[in-house]
Amino acid sequence: MYIPFTEIYISDQAAVTTIAVLLYFINFLLTVSLIFLERRNAQSVWAWVLVLFFIPFVGFILYMLFGRTIYRQQIFKLDEEDKVGLEHLVSEQLEEIQKGRLTLSSPVAEKHKKLVHMLLYNNQSFVTSNNSVETYTNMNDKFDQMIKDIEAAEDHIHFQYYIFKLDGIGNRLYKALLKKQKEGVSVRILYDDIGSRSLSLKNFTDIKEHGGLVEAFFPSKLPLVNPRINNRNHRKIVVIDGRIGYIGGSNVGDEYIGLDPKMGAWRDTHLRIEGNAVKSLQLRFMLDWNSHDTRNNMKHEDRYFPEIFSVGDITMQIASSGPDEDYQQIKYGYLKMINSAKKEIYIQSPYFIPDQSIMEALKITLLSGVKVKIMIPSFPDHPFVYWATYSNVATLMYMGAEVYMYQPGFLHQKVFVIDDEIVSIGTTNVDNRSFILNFEVNAFIYNTEEAIKSRKIFENDIQHCEIFTIEKYEARGNWIKLKEGLANLIEPIL
Repeated sequence: MYIPFTEIYISDQAAVTTIAVLLYFINFLLTVSLIFLERRNAQSVWAWVLVLFFIPFVGFILYMLFGRTIYRQQIFKLDEEDKVGLEHLVSEQLEEIQKGRLTLSSPVAEKHKKLVHMLLYNNQSFVTSNNSVETYTNMNDKFDQMIKDIEAAEDHIHFQYYIFKLDGIGNRLYKALLKKQKEGVSVRILYDDIGSRSLSLKNFTDIKEHGGLVEAFFPSKLPLVNPRINNRNHRKIVVIDGRIGYIGGSNVGDEYIGLDPKMGAWRDTHLRIEGNAVKSLQLRFMLDWNSHDTRNNMKHEDRYFPEIFSVGDITMQIASSGPDEDYQQIKYGYLKMINSAKKEIYIQSPYFIPDQSIMEALKITLLSGVKVKIMIPSFPDHPFVYWATYSNVATLMYMGAEVYMYQPGFLHQKVFVIDDEIVSIGTTNVDNRSFILNFEVNAFIYNTEEAIKSRKIFENDIQHCEIFTIEKYEARGNWIKLKEGLANLIEPIL
């Protein structure tokens, strides 16, 4: 049967038109859902609306990969009997502080009881006062000590990282974990599927064959495609025997010990903690591990939460946040610290893309006479993110902030210090991704000695920095201005 070419052409053209109309209709529905259904700030909504309308087909794919949010669902859960003594402790402390009966042993914590109160609304952020803390700024030293602690483990090791690479340092850790599993110590490893995209569960066959348990957070069901790509578990937690805990900015990989020539002498900050604050890290690990029904869920056992007598006098809270929660707990902690500062604020972050609330708080603080010092890297690992950072610190510099650009390598730590009183160290960057999209965890420490230690580390880092000046900023070329302008346009969705 003969079919004229013109009929085939018209038929194909009609099909293309139908598909285009369908895609535009989907674009329209996505825009409506952004505006009326999803709980986003106005900046983020407008940024995604622009993406969807100016690049409708590509924008649809970008939105499906990077734009969807986790609705406020309870993905982290424990059975009711497992909450007794832990989340129950939070409600007790919250009630006591509201009635004015909670007395904190730390004068700094007493002074900042409003911050303590606010963080208590996070179910894992109970206050503990018998802790000791060791701060690591050299990640070789951190990993050496961690391996020693792993080798001394007697009961269990819970190991969670956003990025876990089986390179030089990764293999050292893997072998140490495998050795302990063979000795009968229970090993659980949790890694983020996106952050550790070079890994698969097959890489851990030896540990699993000897009884160890390994899982990926939000694993992809399709090769190279993960619908949860935008919501990453950025936490770094290690708990050994329920007595020693690690938390901080460093992942597992050779670049984090300065062996990547492109990134240079990597600069990070990590904490080793002993004391009852480790119970908070343990609970956070359990919740993350139990977040999928397919896992061998953890139950509350005494061996995970051993009785710990005083090993120090440092008061602290472990706070976590994520897209599943109603409150941006760690961002609120940063905001409360900014608003409480009377003399000076020190901020070290690789990415400085705060939302309007943080920027306005810092501007008010600067106008009030409080010194603000910010340290960022001198080169990018993510170009758009860096140029948005560059623009934001310049805005505060014009208002009197001191800005330093770290020179020897990449600056990756996430440290916030105020008035030689409070220091927050953890995984949370000063950006919307950390505040809204990622799952994060930070230690808030109420201790003068620890705050002074972190401030002195900042001041030592200044010796390896170039001061960012108004003259340097205004001498930037048109190409940098163009990159800044584009970065500022899409800043709410970076």
